[in-house]
Amino acid sequence: MKLLSSWAIAYLAAQAAGAAISHSLNGFTITEHPDPAKRELLQKHITWDDKSLFVNGERIMIFSGEIHPYRLPVPSLWIDVLQKVKALGFNCVSFYIDWALLEGKPGHYTAEGVFALEPFFEAAKEAGIYLLARPGPYVNAEVSGGGFPGWLQRVNGTLRSSDEDYLKSTDNYIANVAATIAKGQITNGGPVILYQPENEYSGGCCGYDDFPDGAYMQYVEDQAHNAGIVVPFISNDAWGGGHNAPGTGEGEVDIYGHDSYPLGFDCANPSTWPEGNLPTDFYKTHMEQSPSTPYSLVEFQAGAFDPWGGVGFAKCAALLNHEFERVFYKNSLGFRVAFFNLYMTFGGTNWGNLGHPGGYTSYDYGAPITESRNVTREKYSELKLIGNFAKVSPAYLLTTPGELTTSKYTTSPDLAVTPLLGGNDTASSFFIVRHSDYSSQASVDYKLKVTTSAGDLTIPQLGGSLTLSGRDSKVHVVDYDVAGTNILYSSAEVFTWTTSGKSKILVLYGGPGEHHELAVSSKSKASVIEGSSSSITTKQVGKTVVIGWDVSTTRRIVQLGDLQIVLLDRNSAYNYWVPQLPAKGESPGYSTQKAAAESLIIKAGYLVRTAYVKGNDLHITADFNATTPIEVLGAPSKAKNLVINGKKANFKVDKNGIWSSSVTYTAPKVQLPTLKTLKWKSIDSLPELQSSYDDSKWVSADQATQNSMNPLRTPTSLYASDYGFHTGYLIYRGHFVATGNEKTFFVQTQGGTAFGSSVWLNENHIGSWAGESVDNNHNGTYALPTLKKGKSYVLTVVLDNMGLDENWVIGVDEMKYPRGILNYELSGRSASDITWKLTGNLGGEDYLDIARGPLNEGGLYAERQGFHQPKPPTESWKSGSPFDGLSAPGIKFYSASFDLNVEKGWDVPMYFDFGNSTSSPAAYRAQLYVNGFQYGKYVNNIGPQTSFPVPEGILNYRGTNYLALSLWVLEPNGAKLESFDMIHTTPVLTALDEVKSVEQPQYKKRKGAY
Repeated sequence: MKLLSSWAIAYLAAQAAGAAISHSLNGFTITEHPDPAKRELLQKHITWDDKSLFVNGERIMIFSGEIHPYRLPVPSLWIDVLQKVKALGFNCVSFYIDWALLEGKPGHYTAEGVFALEPFFEAAKEAGIYLLARPGPYVNAEVSGGGFPGWLQRVNGTLRSSDEDYLKSTDNYIANVAATIAKGQITNGGPVILYQPENEYSGGCCGYDDFPDGAYMQYVEDQAHNAGIVVPFISNDAWGGGHNAPGTGEGEVDIYGHDSYPLGFDCANPSTWPEGNLPTDFYKTHMEQSPSTPYSLVEFQAGAFDPWGGVGFAKCAALLNHEFERVFYKNSLGFRVAFFNLYMTFGGTNWGNLGHPGGYTSYDYGAPITESRNVTREKYSELKLIGNFAKVSPAYLLTTPGELTTSKYTTSPDLAVTPLLGGNDTASSFFIVRHSDYSSQASVDYKLKVTTSAGDLTIPQLGGSLTLSGRDSKVHVVDYDVAGTNILYSSAEVFTWTTSGKSKILVLYGGPGEHHELAVSSKSKASVIEGSSSSITTKQVGKTVVIGWDVSTTRRIVQLGDLQIVLLDRNSAYNYWVPQLPAKGESPGYSTQKAAAESLIIKAGYLVRTAYVKGNDLHITADFNATTPIEVLGAPSKAKNLVINGKKANFKVDKNGIWSSSVTYTAPKVQLPTLKTLKWKSIDSLPELQSSYDDSKWVSADQATQNSMNPLRTPTSLYASDYGFHTGYLIYRGHFVATGNEKTFFVQTQGGTAFGSSVWLNENHIGSWAGESVDNNHNGTYALPTLKKGKSYVLTVVLDNMGLDENWVIGVDEMKYPRGILNYELSGRSASDITWKLTGNLGGEDYLDIARGPLNEGGLYAERQGFHQPKPPTESWKSGSPFDGLSAPGIKFYSASFDLNVEKGWDVPMYFDFGNSTSSPAAYRAQLYVNGFQYGKYVNNIGPQTSFPVPEGILNYRGTNYLALSLWVLEPNGAKLESFDMIHTTPVLTALDEVKSVEQPQYKKRKGAY
């Protein structure tokens, strides 16, 4: 920790006085004008102490999920994902913003249509979800350039530093995006409660001596303040390094936070948990670095990215599964984490070339909510148990974490316990039990030794043992408050509790075969009011009633005074939901302790979205993937009717006041086209090989580079970003007049890992680089046929830009690693004897398709013409199918259309599947376009992705769809699609409103297209 600079002391003093603050950085004068009224209002809405945030005066744990709206470019589906996050018991979502999508041309900021932020804010407000805004300017996020637009390759000076050119380049973006976020702040009635300037500003090297640069971070923070941001700043250090923590001087944030990915990103062995990877010192480190702020894990692992050639996201989901959640998330609770954000909770899709070279089209991430928005992974259900427990356990925030121990609290040395001990602020304590060897899959019997308000106790008291089986952790509660009833202890875990009239309902669960015990401070007699009393024992011990039971797959309910105790096995608990009843209206509102205490408990299978009372009707909105029994526990007394998804339902009320009904599921008939039988039309998408081709409209590669990190090895720059081409396929044409002595052509191309390239001399293919998952550039030497002296020749080079590198380490400027031709040599000739032209997407930074953004299309002829868009002019095209393919290297473009007529009210996940069954797959690359949106980059010889989900809203579920496919064959023997099918998975009967198709501009002849 460094001392505050004199400037920082002056800044803080001025800020405290409410004065305008001015300072200079590289000639830029930054003036912040704190608005006293807004700052006073801010204190009313968002404050904090060393333990937690306060929102509108209420102490609250922020349990958050990471979602990137740009990875689901269908605004009417954002409410779907946000409601699924809310159903986890979460109260917040963290989101990145991708600068590259909003300022594709320097100085031209646009955030409309699928890129608009306001609809996301509105959906969050409707769902009752707070937001942490993370606009960068740098975000990482496995997006191209880490969120930096490609034109930053031309910015002289170190990125993410105080260099003047870089700072100036960020001004327009932050001024615009932060102003939009400011309008969505809680102080303006919006959902944004926190703002993160920069991201993972955590490492510098390689001659860059100014890291960490407090002045740079201060500049970024001042940009946000000047745009109207008044909510607190939170950081996201890449580890607990203490960078920019309060008290470190210039650039310090209000609340310090860091991230953690303890199992890393190698999903190849999902059952292997490496030794020593469970964090145990986070709280100690926090108390050393930022003891005055609540402990914040701004990104904690919820999945993993997967590279080209990787093992696929199914294995990532298996590595970071429900067992991982039980052990690692409850371990994080042991640090009294107060802001807990899980990256990713929903991953989405790297559509339209927005991903970086280290990942493919899918960004499923193995997250709890799948790429196709399903909640069928067990990790979603397990997370729901943890999230809902946190929501109803505010006393957790007032405890004091104790030292990890293997002996004090249990009778088994094979177990470790982290205590969270009550004190002056709360009577409650929490004991987190896990295996000493965190990866152990053993079954261990134990007793728990704790201090309670009734004295020191060893649990269970009535005989038997507790059990920790396999990769699991338990949170045992002591002196736990349920609306005024003291739960002296419970070895079974708390899922939730609520109040209903004058009654209280507590839901507990345990694992299969486990024995548990509960003690309640009460003198009432316990009686089993539902289910068998077999294996349930009760005994009055002092001033408490002790209840012991063996976990059963059949629900039991025990009545004790005004408390109903619902006993479940864990798998049954997965089917329960706790929707928040709004005080008025139909939207649940934001989470508060009062709202949590008055929530409904519903057993309903797949998903419950919301519940509300209107008149005498209890409305439930829910989704179903099978015929499902419905049960409502704690129905409001004024409710007399049950309405499910707008339809009045028949229901019964049993002796315990539980409502029961059911929803019948009959899957609709979903007619999908057989893609092989569509009326495919095709066109050559490499007319550049024809002798008659005119490239006079192409950009001449006649500039010196502006890339400050990568000196040229060619006479003029062949770096694509020097000419405004930052995305998709790149094409070069090199003109020369032969001497007849040329024998070989050497070319070094760079496109990012897994890229490919092909080279032609006039119409003749002379070689290709098919690509490998780990190679980002390639040196190729290609033999030439005998050339005729004095004849003009053209070398055509096509390469696949896989996205720009991220820029995590300051000083390396990896984002500036160029795409294109790095070097070349025509044997026997000077390099200057070749005159080059190049192209990428039509217009480059003056891109034409504003609706789909600056990254969606590349430099293929068909893309430049706009043939990938709906209603292309295929009348003159030849009939041709990708199932026939090409007999030689080349690029062909295919187009077809089909109609869908999916019944309203059904959410049907749809996918486009490429076949790949051979051990030596042919080297070809395909781009999938759906209604003009590039929704798949398929590399047959590298993989791993073969299945590409496309959401409703991009697909028109009731209407015509236009499908386009580019097929680039790199091998001499040609290639064709092995198979290409459209499939769907289980339809979901949904309460979602009808999904609105996004703007899908149709083909029209493009002026200046070449």
